[in-house]
Amino acid sequence: MDILQKLLAFLVVLSVLVVIHELGHYWVARWCGVKVLRFSVGFGRVVWSRRFGADRTEWAVSAVPLGGYVKMADEREGELPPADLPRAFNRQSVGKRIAIVAAGPIANLFLAVVLFAGTFVAGVPGQRALLADPLPDTPAASAGVRNGDLVVAVDGEPVSSWQDLRWRLLEGSGRAEAVLDVTRPDGSDNGARATRRLSLAALAPGDWEGNFMPALGLRVDLGPPLVDAVVEGKPAARAGINAGDHILAIDGAPVRSPAEVAARTNAKPGVPVTFRIERDGAEFDVTFTTEVSEQAGRRIGLAGVRLKIDPAAADRLGITVRYGLGGALREGARKTWELSAFTLKMLFRIVTGDASLKNISGPITLADYAGQSAQAGGLVFIGYLALISISLGVLNLLPIPLLDGGHLLYYFAELIKGSPVSDRAFDIGQRIGMAMLAAMMALALFNDLSRLF
Repeated sequence: MDILQKLLAFLVVLSVLVVIHELGHYWVARWCGVKVLRFSVGFGRVVWSRRFGADRTEWAVSAVPLGGYVKMADEREGELPPADLPRAFNRQSVGKRIAIVAAGPIANLFLAVVLFAGTFVAGVPGQRALLADPLPDTPAASAGVRNGDLVVAVDGEPVSSWQDLRWRLLEGSGRAEAVLDVTRPDGSDNGARATRRLSLAALAPGDWEGNFMPALGLRVDLGPPLVDAVVEGKPAARAGINAGDHILAIDGAPVRSPAEVAARTNAKPGVPVTFRIERDGAEFDVTFTTEVSEQAGRRIGLAGVRLKIDPAAADRLGITVRYGLGGALREGARKTWELSAFTLKMLFRIVTGDASLKNISGPITLADYAGQSAQAGGLVFIGYLALISISLGVLNLLPIPLLDGGHLLYYFAELIKGSPVSDRAFDIGQRIGMAMLAAMMALALFNDLSRLF
């Protein structure tokens, strides 16, 4: 059932993005006077079709659902009736051809703006970037971060939530440091701003590909985590830990979130650990030996508890980022621009070897994330759809033959030299593009299978 849900969510994502992309090509082609013969969702054999409009355009669904195309009247693909010659794609000015080809990726980017704007109108839930005391011997500790610092900006860019803070730091990966502007909501500094110069140099390129916030020493003060449930027969249950207990510390080290409890417990497979427990106002220690489990090729320790954030802490830290329609569109455009630039930056880092090739994902990983985002709720799924729409738009604009960006490269070359590129140059480019795309698809599939197994 889980696989079916993920597959369905992936098909929804793929269908929406393909339809919007191809509609971009279709609308601009019609606006430029080009005759459209077929609009297909999917490739290969047509399994369903209907004809509509004055041009009797065929609207089709094809057998292979990984993409789509708009087929226009074009003399290079066969003889055309004399009446259709003025409306052939190949007879249009180079400016019109550029507009038609660029319209697909631009439609994907515009969709992302609209989707992000919709989430901002509805209200995006998040957490305040209110920091706890940093972990020792970390960049945050060296920067002087202390409990109660509320981050309001990073390198001059406003921060409204913990999620914003994480994004701003990720965006700055590769720089030597980030400047955090903080205030003290508790009034200890009379409302004045302070700066914390956070070093980023200690993180290796691979560190940015996971949860890098603990490596920087940054964490939100969520308060002592609350035991939501205890798994029967597991070490915590046998030791007498109950639902409703607060976990204050593990082996003498305070813990302030469920993630910290998991990290400290996982790090001690099959060895005794001591939980400091608070129950009904009383504090006491409970010692037990963790259960050993093999996950992703490594041994981890398990206690057998399900944790959650204390509702009081969740109320204290929870915020909803919401804008009116105009502000939401501005924020949607800003976020789309920033994510597009970040996508290009990551591609450059992969090409130069500064980032791992494992960042390239294929359909299996995309389907997995689509399913997870759908299960997390409508706003999360819409955000994921916007993110993939940006990736599709940016990747299609890359100057790789076979992609829209490759065709744009030919047309810009035509503008410069005053005539179309030769058939030989076009054929060589197509072969190179096919080889590059095949290599990328093979790598993406290899990464997918590596993650799966």
